[in-house]
Amino acid sequence: MFENRIKSINNKKMDKNGDFIIYWMQRSIRSSYNHSLEYAIHLANDLKKNLLVIFCFDRKFSEMNERSCYFLFESLKDAEKNLKDRGIRFIVLDSSPLITKILEYSKRSVCIITDRAYLKYLRKIREEVGEKVSVRMIQIESDVVVPIEIASLKEEYSARTLRGKLHKVLDFYLNKDFEYTKYEMNYLDEIKTDFDLEKIHEIIESLNIDKTVRKSNYFTGGENTAKKILENFISEKLEGYSKFRNNPELEYQSNLSPYLHFGNISPLFVAKEISKSEKNRESLEEFLEELIVRRELAINFIYYNQDYDKFQNMTYLWAYETMNKHKNDQKEYVYSLEILEKSETHDEYWNSAQKEMMVTGKMHGYMRMYWAKKIIEWTEKFEEAYEIIKYLNNKYFIDGRDENGYAGIAWCFGKHDRAWNERNIFGKLRYMNSNGLKRKFDIEKYVEKINKL
Repeated sequence: MFENRIKSINNKKMDKNGDFIIYWMQRSIRSSYNHSLEYAIHLANDLKKNLLVIFCFDRKFSEMNERSCYFLFESLKDAEKNLKDRGIRFIVLDSSPLITKILEYSKRSVCIITDRAYLKYLRKIREEVGEKVSVRMIQIESDVVVPIEIASLKEEYSARTLRGKLHKVLDFYLNKDFEYTKYEMNYLDEIKTDFDLEKIHEIIESLNIDKTVRKSNYFTGGENTAKKILENFISEKLEGYSKFRNNPELEYQSNLSPYLHFGNISPLFVAKEISKSEKNRESLEEFLEELIVRRELAINFIYYNQDYDKFQNMTYLWAYETMNKHKNDQKEYVYSLEILEKSETHDEYWNSAQKEMMVTGKMHGYMRMYWAKKIIEWTEKFEEAYEIIKYLNNKYFIDGRDENGYAGIAWCFGKHDRAWNERNIFGKLRYMNSNGLKRKFDIEKYVEKINKL
């Protein structure tokens, strides 16, 4: 089940005299359907070494806030409990800079196993650790259905160009059994954690973070919750997904994106569970298109385009040409970041979408597109619009700061899209307006729903 998922970060030797094997868990915060964890257990059993699972928390990370930290520590709490049930010690280390504690613990280790990252700063951290430690470091890819370099060796132009490549190998990965291994070694109770995960409120209170972005009362982190949400989606929503998924006044989206963001649930596990369903076949295929093709297209973009978070290089030449041509077009409304953040525009539909994000930490996918397109329309410069969308996305969304987020923002500027009929302000970029919302669904009911939050 590890085919094409294993990659050495360095070529150093294992220290067979080390006290334990480290699984450095950072992206895949879960105990189930986690290839990195199972590989580490296999290795621990084979070498007769104990296994220590470590998460490093950097309290100085600049983009943290109360909302994201609550979700993170709730996720860590589930991981700790579930790993303990499997006899495996899990500790959370207070580590600023992030690599400090993993370097310290590596001195006692046989080797380090870690999960694979795609965002450039996380890749850089893993590479730096690989260079500085004296033992072997191996990364395992567990947060995509198809390993990224098996799917494609280059940045793909669109979903169309990636879809065929994925489908050629998809059955192999979907049909591969995931095998759990019983951990046969000791529980390292004597190794202390830096955080008592039974006291999350106290932990959050102790952090010097942005506490204006409050904890979401609508989403609780952790793999146990993620599995319940998946079960509910399959039993209650999947049947009507294809018909109603783009209707924000209804509840037909899976709501799994925050859990995929924090690695609380495996996309492979989700895909397998969905595939077993006997619900509406059209719904099943549309959901798998979003989960696998669209999500892994976003990861492809992030992995192969190192400027994914920079306005200058994140989209296509035709898009930059049309934006340059229309950069001085007259705009009826122009709003500052302050007005946008306060949901004080003339557009009650947009204000409702902004409120949904501010209050819940999530926004219906269709409204998220409309929300970003209107920021482009209401901002003086395209570059400024990009920065505002990115800022709000990363600040308020629980699933912000990830591959789907950056790809979604770039899509609003033509990435993974085509040129449309030319028009004022947008040029050949795709345009969205409130009349489109009224045609597609009951937008007034959406506003009513959000006003009740």
